Amino acid sequence: MDGLFVPRPQRPGQSVHLIGCEPGEALSARLGRPRTQDDDLIRLWALDHTGRTMAKYELEFRITEARPSVLGDTLIDITLADTGDDRPAMAARPVWDTWFHGAPTKPNQWAPFGTPGRSAWLDLSRIGPYGPDIGRSGGTYHLDGQHVTDKPGLLLALGEALLGPGSTYGGSLDSVDDHLGGGPSVVPPFTLIWHHADIARHALAGHIVDHHPHRSYFEAAVHILQEHGVTVVLQ
Repeated sequence: MDGLFVPRPQRPGQSVHLIGCEPGEALSARLGRPRTQDDDLIRLWALDHTGRTMAKYELEFRITEARPSVLGDTLIDITLADTGDDRPAMAARPVWDTWFHGAPTKPNQWAPFGTPGRSAWLDLSRIGPYGPDIGRSGGTYHLDGQHVTDKPGLLLALGEALLGPGSTYGGSLDSVDDHLGGGPSVVPPFTLIWHHADIARHALAGHIVDHHPHRSYFEAAVHILQEHGVTVVLQ
């Protein structure tokens, strides 16, 4: 067999720069060790201005350079070797900047972002208390569908409708399906009035759910809600 196995294009390496590190005892000891190709891991916690954790990322701690920090004082700047693709996309930067000032308190703050930014917003959103006998049922909720033009937009709008800004009812339809069976905070039966539903119907018509090849993402979302006893009113 010829032509099946071919060289893959190499992705250019991209270093990670940690600016303004405090050289505490543990870090100083690590810097004093020989720079070998070991597989130490560090976890970076992204904090907002109150100190609340927004996100966590694990990186391989392979130091290529350590130098006095551009921020001065006794701080140091550290450069790490390329640590792979498990990092937030550049589109996440303005999203993190928004969340840095605190969790969102107004609906649709995610709407101006494109799909990658909305996905990053979804990653930062919080799921409420989850488990059996936690959620409350009943009531009527309103989903603002005017910005539901992609899959993360649908999930964000649903989370805001049920739990408020900065919250999510799951990062995928499978997760929504799971949460509808046991929380968080709102469980069926309840009524969901989906305003501007045709926007999502048309925008997601070409997005087919893998295990339901004849159902669009929008249709699958409505089906999951109705299957769990949610009265969905499309307007």
